[in-house]
Amino acid sequence: MTTNAIVSANPGPASPATSGKLLLGTGLAFASLILIPALATQAGLGASLTGAIRIALMRASSRAVNGSANGSEDAPAAFSCH
Repeated sequence: MTTNAIVSANPGPASPATSGKLLLGTGLAFASLILIPALATQAGLGASLTGAIRIALMRASSRAVNGSANGSEDAPAAFSCH
């Protein structure tokens, strides 16, 4: 008979600082994906301004979770299709 070891992917309880960062990052991501487009539509904002606000909130979300404050990011800020 073989025995299979179950390995847990959960390293243990998260620290309060980590939980706070994740909560802030999740809130900002939720705002950029759900709330900003809805509010922008009600306010009559253009698509480009709405997109810029969403990008800014997603960057803030990424920085809140990853703790990057020096402006460097994993994703490029702009891209070219040519």
